[in-house]
Amino acid sequence: MNLVITISRRFGTGAGLIAEELSDKLDIPVYDRAYIEHELEGKSYSDEAEVIRELASHSCIILGRCASEILKDKGNVFNIYVCADKEDRIQRIMKKKALSYEDARQTLEENDRARADYYYRNTGKVWGDVNNYHMILDTSQLGIENCANILIKYFERIEII
Repeated sequence: MNLVITISRRFGTGAGLIAEELSDKLDIPVYDRAYIEHELEGKSYSDEAEVIRELASHSCIILGRCASEILKDKGNVFNIYVCADKEDRIQRIMKKKALSYEDARQTLEENDRARADYYYRNTGKVWGDVNNYHMILDTSQLGIENCANILIKYFERIEII
């Protein structure tokens, strides 16, 4: 089966690590903003939605870019939202980017605001609304290291993989 996983996430949740682990376990590629923007520059796509629909013609993982909404009518798409406690996210950002607490907090807030604005501007919907996703993973509660395995077990149970 052609499985497409979209992952929307708050900044600093570790969702990129989850996507990479899923990619390794399922042997499917991960596409993110940089890849999609590169495709727009190098090809004749008219917009990001067209690139995303083309990528979704094969099994893959797409991080962000309103992919959950763009692909909402496809039966083979599984939409995930990754969240975490704000303090955990700040600590992760501080460590990853070597920032002070205040700089990490400000970076987190700016990124979350930009993502929410982008999602609303492109979909007319509220970013992070539980009704837009099949599953929500809280990395503060579940641990980043467990989330990919939770998803793999779920996919096996419903016989997607």
